[in-house]
Amino acid sequence: MIALLCFALKLVTSFFKSRGQLEAEKAALLQQLIVLQRKVRGRTKFTNSDRLFFIQLYRWFPSILKAVTIIRPETLVRWHRVGFRRYWRWKSRNLGGRPPIDGGLRALIRRMSLENGLWGAPRIHGELLKLGFAVAQSTVAKYMASPDDRLPGQRWGTFVRNHLPQMAAMDLFVVPTLSFNMLYVLVIVRLARRELVWIKVTAKPTAEWIAQQITEAFPWNEAPRYLIRDRDGLYGAAVRRRLRAMGIRDKPISAGSPWQNCFAERLIGTIRRECMDHVVALGEQHLGRVLKSFADYYNSTRTHRSLKKDAPLSRPIEPIGKIVSHALVGGLHHRYARI
Repeated sequence: MIALLCFALKLVTSFFKSRGQLEAEKAALLQQLIVLQRKVRGRTKFTNSDRLFFIQLYRWFPSILKAVTIIRPETLVRWHRVGFRRYWRWKSRNLGGRPPIDGGLRALIRRMSLENGLWGAPRIHGELLKLGFAVAQSTVAKYMASPDDRLPGQRWGTFVRNHLPQMAAMDLFVVPTLSFNMLYVLVIVRLARRELVWIKVTAKPTAEWIAQQITEAFPWNEAPRYLIRDRDGLYGAAVRRRLRAMGIRDKPISAGSPWQNCFAERLIGTIRRECMDHVVALGEQHLGRVLKSFADYYNSTRTHRSLKKDAPLSRPIEPIGKIVSHALVGGLHHRYARI
């Protein structure tokens, strides 16, 4: 830059010099350049300032290409083009643009798209607007999960949960008495909240007896749409007729597949582990009272992992008050509450 200023000053002073004096100075400079070229071996190194000087001088006076001897004209033209590209790259640099998207928001968009296979970018964008995020719909589409990672429809868990309120299951299990007699216990559970809606004991189960228990377990306006059971021979024609009359669709499981009636089987396992393994049944009436007490505890007090640690009959949270305990099922279990 200093060289260009010096050149401008010399250009102004040249108007006050004679033509002969200018030619003499030019000849002296050329001769000095010839002498210096004899001493320099190899390629001459130029700084960025040197390149800028020659480029600007070439822009003002393109005819200097005839007088330049230490560089080739092609080199000077190439320097000029490189400078032109750098200038426009600097002028076209990014001055900000859209604000960057936070990593948490990107993760939320991906999570929404994975959890809701039926949602597209407009639906997710509307949900984000309701959550207070100012983001464009095109940005939402950019950060959604790829179609290969998303399910085209709903998951099996979603399908089952949508049908659980209209489903129930029943099963029988055997309890020995003090006198080594066998008593039969019928349990009926609603699948939505794992509620034990019916539990009864008998020494001689029949199809008619089971049909009567189903009628008592479900009032006409509260009957489920489907009832899951195993293929025990006790569920005879009387049971099937009663289910059909109540508008309940009978759903027997496959032979030898108790896992298909998993809700009832798990309930029976819970009753055995938490109650019957600690009690000796004296008779039918005694067993009925014990099981009735356990059913009350199971529905109103016992927490379930599948219900997010809540009871089938939801318990309120009690953050304030003195904690007291109440013995249940004869002291096998306790309920803790605040008063």
